[in-house]
Amino acid sequence: MANNYPIGVFDSGVGGLTVVKELIRQLPSENIIYFGDTARVPYGIKSKETVIRFSIENILFLLKQNVKLICVACNTVSSVALPAIKNHFRVPIVGVLAPAAREAVYATQNKRIGVIGTPSTIKSRSYESQINELDSEIKVFSAATPLFVPLVEEGWVDTDVTREVAREYLGPLTNKNVDTLILGCTHYPLLREVIQGVLGKKVNLIDSAKQVAIEVKRMLACEDLLNDSAKKPRHKFYVSDNPEWFTNLAGRFLGHSVKDVSRAEVG
Repeated sequence: MANNYPIGVFDSGVGGLTVVKELIRQLPSENIIYFGDTARVPYGIKSKETVIRFSIENILFLLKQNVKLICVACNTVSSVALPAIKNHFRVPIVGVLAPAAREAVYATQNKRIGVIGTPSTIKSRSYESQINELDSEIKVFSAATPLFVPLVEEGWVDTDVTREVAREYLGPLTNKNVDTLILGCTHYPLLREVIQGVLGKKVNLIDSAKQVAIEVKRMLACEDLLNDSAKKPRHKFYVSDNPEWFTNLAGRFLGHSVKDVSRAEVG
């Protein structure tokens, strides 16, 4: 395995680009290959067995691209599938759940943490289990916030409708006196200001995208696999359906437009 091999990233759709953005920011020399399973999105309403099957197929696709590490940029996969698939592959695999949970445990002062995510992520109680493994005294309060995803994809990140939905979803958490909130979906960082506005500035927001990028950097350094090439890094994007839709949304997540988007078959 060579240092200039790319980092592989996959998600059920476009949300994992928030992870790619952080990887580019923290690891500017790394080549990255992204796969968005846009033909089968959303994963959040699929059964555990289906999510596991899709994830294996996505990993096999990335392995064909000679990736040196795979980042699972999907909270649903990290919550319900990662424990079942991680030991089946020799390539290092990093999910978004554990790094975010560790940072939340470190950040909380009153041991009251909130988690928001898709119904599957919340139903799995994976964040709660991970947090309580680290500190059994912490109270975890979870809320499913499924409408946040389509609002982000529509570009409604700063509208009255979005703020009203946020107040409806987050109201119960404000009554729980949480001082830390995990943004348990890679779409949610785009709603950071709206969420912060509802909860108040004293609540720490934990961005899973930022934390997983830190974890990827640490793992590559430990394995002596950081790219030290002076060549300009290449960022390649694949989707399983509708490259045009993905391309139009990608700029919103990355902060710049993308051109190198190809359609790929998986499964």
